[in-house]
Amino acid sequence: MTNAARAHLLISGRVQGVFYRAFTRDAAERLGLAGWVRNLSDGRVEAVFEGDRPLIEEAAEACRKGPSGAQVTGITVSWDESPENLSGFSIRY
Repeated sequence: MTNAARAHLLISGRVQGVFYRAFTRDAAERLGLAGWVRNLSDGRVEAVFEGDRPLIEEAAEACRKGPSGAQVTGITVSWDESPENLSGFSIRY
């Protein structure tokens, strides 16, 4: 990866039970990003994306909207200093 970046997202709202993780995985795979997504016990969804920064920004924008059943009320994006060189994108349980 050239210009590899890593972003950590925390998404709040109605984001569990609405296929949000599958939506996030599909967006990441479409953009060629690596990382993972999982539900948190407090009702939020957590995601990590690795790849080119403009593509990560595009994925984060998709996460702001979410799938049709979701209602995103907040999203925080923090840029980590160095990627872990993850491969593929997975849903964690």
